[in-house]
Amino acid sequence: MEWEAIQKRLNDLLEKGRHGELRGAMMMLNEVDIAQYMEGLDKEKLLLVFRILPKDISADVFSYMSDEQKQTLIESIGDQEIRALIDDMFLDDAVDFLEEMPSSVVRRVLQTTDTEKRNLINQFLRYPDNSAGSLMTIEYLEFFSDVTVRGAMDIIRREGLDKETIYTLYIVDSTHHLIGTLALRRMILASEDTVLSDIMDRNPVFVHTLDDQEKVAEVVRHYDLMAIPVVDKEDRLVGIITADDIMDVIEEETTEDFEKMAALTPSDDEYLKTSPFKLALNRIPWLLVMAIIAIFTGLIITQYEDVLQATGSVGIILTSCIPMLMDTGGNCGAQSSTLIIRGLSLGQITLKDFFKALWKEFRVAVIVGAVLFVFTLFRVKFINPLFMEDGSGITWAVAFVVAAALFGTIMLAKALGCAMPMLAKRLKLDPALMASPMITTVVDMSSLFIYFSIAKAVLKI
Repeated sequence: MEWEAIQKRLNDLLEKGRHGELRGAMMMLNEVDIAQYMEGLDKEKLLLVFRILPKDISADVFSYMSDEQKQTLIESIGDQEIRALIDDMFLDDAVDFLEEMPSSVVRRVLQTTDTEKRNLINQFLRYPDNSAGSLMTIEYLEFFSDVTVRGAMDIIRREGLDKETIYTLYIVDSTHHLIGTLALRRMILASEDTVLSDIMDRNPVFVHTLDDQEKVAEVVRHYDLMAIPVVDKEDRLVGIITADDIMDVIEEETTEDFEKMAALTPSDDEYLKTSPFKLALNRIPWLLVMAIIAIFTGLIITQYEDVLQATGSVGIILTSCIPMLMDTGGNCGAQSSTLIIRGLSLGQITLKDFFKALWKEFRVAVIVGAVLFVFTLFRVKFINPLFMEDGSGITWAVAFVVAAALFGTIMLAKALGCAMPMLAKRLKLDPALMASPMITTVVDMSSLFIYFSIAKAVLKI
């Protein structure tokens, strides 16, 4: 059944007050789909539908709701309901929820939870934002190395239901130092009398609590992990980060990079739920920066005003070619910067590869520049609609100036597109800052300087 038909059916049951049937219909849906359905409900209906849900799945549905809906529900339900809801949620989901809520909501939630849960939540909230510690959960299974497969299976059957994942087991010593990991599949296939230390992986991949979430996502991607253990500064196991949280991190970091590459101030707010004023506020700072840089472009044009006012139609011809020159340079710089930024974000390029990348872009620039040099030389000479005052065609000298300036601009643009993101990385800045808008602005200014310098030298203006 299509989603629109499902929504119509649920709305019909809700409007007619057939709550028992509505509950049964929702039980046939995934928790994510239930949360999506509730997204379109007003406050009164949202509260009604949420209370209809069985207690064993309401916490899962709650974790998939938008922040606005979560806040609305918390402000509408009683303290006992809040306590039951938080108790049923996985700890990392509860922490993620509270991190996005106003302080008044956080205080009320913490006041209603039991002391042990409150202390755990407060401990997680003290980790820096976007760190591994703030992402991890403590709902995992750990075992001592001398436990047998039979003993481990008994523990999994007894405690596994309350854990976020059981696909990977974490082996610790008597002081809770992480010493190994074990895939559930490998343990199931082993003899029941086998000791875990005999079949575990003794070189576990892990991250530290203060590692940045972007680094965590990169490690998980590199090693193709479903979950990754988190250790403290003494290498004691304190939590794990699961794949669903990593996917959220990747989406968040990718969105942030796209926003920076478009010269926007990063924001976690959804586009349609963000006010025009805030959207404008996110765009203005970088537009002002680039507008200031563009002042120098105007100064260069003013400095070489004599070139543009050259005798005859030369000045007009040179002026008419400026947009083509600047657009091509900006596009070439954007191409290089996009590939370099992607390589840096995926770990395919490091700062040690600076000269390798620069040499590769130099060779690319020579090839691209040579092709466009020849094309531009003949285009300006034979296809340009402008003519000299005497009616003759454009001279080879003028065509050469435009083509040579384009070649030089391409060489510079490719170099800047390669170097600027890596320089940003070296300065501990996000390479995405040096994307198309910034590169284009810098290349525009530089291309004019190259253009007018070659024109003065060749045409003796």
